[in-house]
Amino acid sequence: MRDLFRRKQATPDPRTEWPEQTVPEDPEAAAVAFWERWFELLPEISAALGDREPQRVEHELCQAVALVHPDLQFSLDRGQRAIYSLVLTSQEDPELRRYTDAWKAAAPAEDAIWEYHDSVPPVPDPAEVTVNLGAHRIPLGEVRVVAQVDEAEQVVDVAVFHPLLAELSAESRQAMTFLPLDATLGERLAAERLRRVETAETEPAETITLVELRAIVHGLSTENVGGTD
Repeated sequence: MRDLFRRKQATPDPRTEWPEQTVPEDPEAAAVAFWERWFELLPEISAALGDREPQRVEHELCQAVALVHPDLQFSLDRGQRAIYSLVLTSQEDPELRRYTDAWKAAAPAEDAIWEYHDSVPPVPDPAEVTVNLGAHRIPLGEVRVVAQVDEAEQVVDVAVFHPLLAELSAESRQAMTFLPLDATLGERLAAERLRRVETAETEPAETITLVELRAIVHGLSTENVGGTD
């Protein structure tokens, strides 16, 4: 799987009250607090990644991300321009965008080791990505989609198919419907250009690959579309 780890919401013990997490009032100050903590943790993070044990720093990074906003998600991924990338995402929630905007504005300059993204970026070639879900290995190169373009609105409706989707739980099936699209287009472009997204239970006729879907979406008009990371 392309990400080394991604923050997951913990399930609270039903016997105890779930603690309330504070939402910072000042996104800029919260971003500064995060980056101060990031540099404190960086030697430990680098050692954990070098040992291929990123889970060693997951708890500390969860706490650091909560300094920006407790509802944000993060991942440590393989980088495209650097060795690693740190992704902090609002999952396109408009209420959270000012926090990720402030976080990205305060980010240090990228270098050969780290790059930083405020939304999940696309992978260079989704056909080279394999997602591991329990006992299942799902190559994104085998994913097929049906794409219907609304020329007037310049958006696309898609249905996603892979033979193993039917064997997954409902939660995993939903995740594996959206993950190939985010990997192909990037989270922000997918949110802007994909209108309806469905899971196809059987393989439809006239499907296309994820790379072909990318070409269709990139061919849409760029008017009134926000910038990508």
